[in-house]
Amino acid sequence: MTNKTAKLQLPDREDSIELPIYEPTLGNDVIDVRPLVKEGVFTYDPGFMATASCESKITFIDGAKGQLLYRGYSIDDLAKNADFMDVAYLLLNGELPDAKEKEEFISRINNHTMVHEQMLTFFNGFRRDAHPMAIMVGVIGALSSFYHDSLDITNPEHRDISGFRIIAKIPTIAAMCYRYSNGYPFVYPQNDMSYAENFLHMMFSMPSETSRPNKILVDAMDKIFILHADHEQNASTSTVRLAGSSGANPFACIAAGIACLWGPAHGGANEACLNMLEDIGSVDNIPEAIRRAKDKNDPFRLMGFGHRVYKNFDPRATVMRETCHEVLDELQIKDQPLFEVAMELEKIALEDPYFIEKKLYPNVDFYSGIVLTALGIPKNMFTVIFALARATGWVSQWEEMVAEKNQKIGRPRQLYTGPRERKINK
Repeated sequence: MTNKTAKLQLPDREDSIELPIYEPTLGNDVIDVRPLVKEGVFTYDPGFMATASCESKITFIDGAKGQLLYRGYSIDDLAKNADFMDVAYLLLNGELPDAKEKEEFISRINNHTMVHEQMLTFFNGFRRDAHPMAIMVGVIGALSSFYHDSLDITNPEHRDISGFRIIAKIPTIAAMCYRYSNGYPFVYPQNDMSYAENFLHMMFSMPSETSRPNKILVDAMDKIFILHADHEQNASTSTVRLAGSSGANPFACIAAGIACLWGPAHGGANEACLNMLEDIGSVDNIPEAIRRAKDKNDPFRLMGFGHRVYKNFDPRATVMRETCHEVLDELQIKDQPLFEVAMELEKIALEDPYFIEKKLYPNVDFYSGIVLTALGIPKNMFTVIFALARATGWVSQWEEMVAEKNQKIGRPRQLYTGPRERKINK
C-alpha cells in the first residue's frame, strides 16, 4: 500500500520508530500512528482535526480549491445533470444508475415510504411545542422497535433493507414533525411523485384540496437535498460511524447523527443566518452591520459568509445562489424586508474588497436559509431538512464502515491531567 515511512525519535530512546505513510487518491498523505501504541505513546489531536479516522471511498473535499466530490463527481456537475435519486444511488453504490437501475431503485424507495400506523400514536407522546429535532431523534431511534426484522448488521440483506427504510421514511417523518407541531393532519406519501415533490406535498398539502407542488420549488428542494447529502467525516457523520462501530443498529446510529447535527456549531448555521437577517431588519441597517463585522474588536459576526472547511469558496453556494434567485423570482417576494437585506448583503459580499480579500463569500447556509424561508418552512425545521438530506450520506458511510474487514470499535485516547493515585485519609 505504501513504500514511504516517517521516522519519529522519542526521548530516551536511541533508535527511531518507523511509521507507514499512506498515499490517498486525492488529498494529503496520512501517517499511520498505530505503531505508537506498542511504544506506550499516543498522539494528541483535540477535535481530530489532523487525524484520519477511517478509510473511505465516498466523499472528498479540497477546501483550498473549493472542491466537493461525491464518488469522484463534482457537486456542481451532479446538481446540474442529476436529481437526488441519482445522487442517493451513487452514494450507496459507487456509480450513477442507468435507466433500469434508477427505476428499480425508486421503486424500492417507494415501497418503504409509509410508516407503521402505530407510529402516529407514538407522536402523541410529544408536546405540541416540542422542537422538531427532538421529535426526529426520538422517532428515528424508535424505528428499530418497529422494524426489528432487519437488525442483524452482519447480514448484508438486513443492512440493505434498513438503509432503504431510513432513506424512504425520513421525509415522511420529517413532514410529520412539522404537521404535528402545527396541529395539521398527517399526509400520506404519494409514490407517483418524486422524492422532493413528495416531501413538499406531505409538508404543505391538505386532505381537503388536490394540488401538486410548484415545479421550480420542487427543483429547489431537490438541489438542497443534493448539496447536503454528504460532507466527508464531519461531526455528525463521525458520530454515526462511532456509534456504528459498537455494533449498534442503523436506526440508533442515524438517531445519534441527528442529535449531533442538532448542535448549533454544526447543523444550525442556516438558522443562525436567518436570525441575523431578521436582527438587521432593514437595508438601512446594513452599513452599521458591515462596520461592526469589519471591526476585529467587535464580537459581532456576519453569519453565512465564509466557511471553516472551504478556504476559497463554497462550491455548494455557487449552485444554491442560482436556485435562490430562481425561487425568489418565481415567488416574486424580493420586496420583503428579509429578502431585501439578504440580496443587499450578497451584493456587498461579492463586491466589497474587504470580503473579497478575506474570501468571505456567501456560503450554502446563507442561500439555503433564504430558500427554505421563501418556501414557507419555519426556522425550527431547517435542521430537520438538513438531517433528511444527510441521511443518505450517513447510511452510505455506515454501510461502508460495517462492511470493513478490519473494522474496530472506536476508542479515542486522552491526555490525562487529573490527580495521581491517592488514598482516603480517615
